Amino acid sequence: MEQTLGKKIAQLRRQKGMTQDTLAEKMGVSPQAVSKWENDQTCPDISLLPALARLFEVTVDELLSNEATPAVSVLPKEEVADLSKRILRIVVESQQGDKVKVNLPLSLVEAAIEMGMSMPQVTGNDALKNIDIKHIIDLVHQGVVGNLVEVESADGDTVRIFVE
Repeated sequence: MEQTLGKKIAQLRRQKGMTQDTLAEKMGVSPQAVSKWENDQTCPDISLLPALARLFEVTVDELLSNEATPAVSVLPKEEVADLSKRILRIVVESQQGDKVKVNLPLSLVEAAIEMGMSMPQVTGNDALKNIDIKHIIDLVHQGVVGNLVEVESADGDTVRIFVE
């Protein structure tokens, strides 16, 4: 059975722990508009789709598609781009509600690692101190992209690292 856009929006909203009112406020629309989206009475304006996807931390393709997107994929050799065309995205969410988002060109991250910097120095979050960013860079050089690391600590903090 196909999942409609409205059902997907409702599912993603609930996964983020948001109410319809909160989603409406973040998107600059009325709560009634969100309700109509989720009940498949209307669809979000096409200009809202990129912001909606960013808010839910998915791609627009994932938002609109009924197909599951693989968490990790390996690109064919001819499609492996140099690091300057790849973005390292790190999302840290603490149990206390703090949220840290880092979006950096991977080539910049590689240069920083070579200079001796570590990710806690960049993000200010110790949850990243045991993650080997150099290993992630090596994987990307081999064509691996997608959701590479997802950790939930005993304290309830979550860390997601993905490469686009």
